[in-house]
Amino acid sequence: MGRSSRSSASSSLSSSKWRYCNPAYYLKRPKRLALLFFVFVCASFLVWDRQTLVREHEVEVDKLSEDVNQLKMMLEELKSTHGDEDSSVRGKSKLTSKVIPDDPVDIHRREKVKDAMIHAWSSYEKYAWGHDELQPQTKDGVDSFGGLGATLIDSLDTLYIMGLDEQFQRAREWVATSLDFNKDYDASVFETTIRVVGGLLSAYDLSGDKVFLDKAKDIADRLLPAWDTPTGIPYNIINLENGNPHNPGWTGGSSILADSGTEQLEFFALSQRTGDPKYHQKAERVILELNKTFPADGLLPIYISPDSGTGSSSTITFGAMGDSFYEYLLKVWIQGSKTGAVKLYRDMWEKSMKGLVSLVRRSTPSSFTYICEKSGDWLTDKMDELACFAPGMLALGSAGYEPAESERILSLAEELAWTCYNFYQSTPTKLAGENYFFRSGEDMSVGTSWNILRPETVESLFYLWRLTGNKTYQEWGWNIFQAFEKNSRVEGGYVGLKDVNTGIKDNMMQSFFLAETLKYLYLLFSPTSVISLDEWVFNTEAHPLRIVKHQDEQMNAQTEDKITRLRGRKEGQW
Repeated sequence: MGRSSRSSASSSLSSSKWRYCNPAYYLKRPKRLALLFFVFVCASFLVWDRQTLVREHEVEVDKLSEDVNQLKMMLEELKSTHGDEDSSVRGKSKLTSKVIPDDPVDIHRREKVKDAMIHAWSSYEKYAWGHDELQPQTKDGVDSFGGLGATLIDSLDTLYIMGLDEQFQRAREWVATSLDFNKDYDASVFETTIRVVGGLLSAYDLSGDKVFLDKAKDIADRLLPAWDTPTGIPYNIINLENGNPHNPGWTGGSSILADSGTEQLEFFALSQRTGDPKYHQKAERVILELNKTFPADGLLPIYISPDSGTGSSSTITFGAMGDSFYEYLLKVWIQGSKTGAVKLYRDMWEKSMKGLVSLVRRSTPSSFTYICEKSGDWLTDKMDELACFAPGMLALGSAGYEPAESERILSLAEELAWTCYNFYQSTPTKLAGENYFFRSGEDMSVGTSWNILRPETVESLFYLWRLTGNKTYQEWGWNIFQAFEKNSRVEGGYVGLKDVNTGIKDNMMQSFFLAETLKYLYLLFSPTSVISLDEWVFNTEAHPLRIVKHQDEQMNAQTEDKITRLRGRKEGQW
């Protein structure tokens, strides 16, 4: 082919290629125009989607970088906490749970306690579902706390810890669908806080289910007007429907010490979990007010004026109406990671322990150590079983003292625990009465002789076993459990005794038997990693609250947000 022919062919081929760029070509061919438009739209979408993914990736990388930085900050804080602690802790004893391996005897006993819980709970489900407490003899329910489902809420964390998942889920559904706080009922601020707010917060901390946190916030908001007093020391009764607070008539207008100073753990935790400081502020103002006139021996009377903040000339006791105030001074310090921010609580507690030591006496002839009650300058040789929480409190608080003082405090705890155990061993039923008197040459004798399934002694045995590793405390606890099984177990649940000398039974299964007594017994035979004392603090109703630092709360919120976004993407929402 000649040059001119090749040139002509080449020109024709070139024109054929470029005609696809001429708009006129597509105007004459509408189908090809539509195809071109479709290709253009698809290409544009692919480019846009890739840019969006890149931006999302950049956001994820930024958030991961923030997480890494916060983890670094937390690590530095931990190093600081353990390496260069606040001067109130530096150089002092750090008593922690002994790591004790599980053994067949513990496993067997733990299962027996679990069986007891199943019997108690099943009876409640069958005969008193949704009511506050079960009457096992008559097999019906009674609303001792206004119909708030006290036993159900008190039992949530016990069910969870024991791995009773089906029972826990049924209880959770009742909380979600049937629990209603809008009741024309005058509720005890103290009892509602420790049982209901504490129980719900513990269930939330254990399960992560937000329904429990929402309900805790609901009831706490209804309690808050009780703190609207001139001093911030709360009235002890409040109507859940209209919010009108007052004090019981029999106190002469005074607030009760334990009832007013035993909300800090729950309200501080609620502020941490919700990010709303109002609960913390209300509860802390009480302690700040009491600290203004706090005596050198740290002992306060059981009646305090909500108007002036001063105490009356009433009884000083580590038993009824005084007990948990002192307990919470220590536990807020633990909840606050023993930092400078909560040093005031530790300082006040140590003053109170000096006062406790001044009330200690020993019986004759057996030298049982006990804590007296005080009225003015007079001491009464009487000790409530309720005061048997003190050995556990002392053992828990012995960390933080200088080594020599720590050993002395722990020794006192062990002596008091021996006395409390003998409250049980000294009666024909091997169950303790409500209080005991000590007389020269006669050791101890039971005063008020009922037993209502109280937990305080087994609570102290739990702490002493965890902190010392001494299995003697497990043996004592097992003996007490067997006494409950022998004397208190009936077909319809568990009952108290009207008289520990005769064994005559009453008709009430107290909610704290499931919340406290059985939980502490179960943990007494569980590995120390189950609800570790390094990670949890128990409220006075034995509801464990997780020890959470502020940075941890931020991390939890970011993690929940990230999970929500990832779920949304998976479900096609992104």
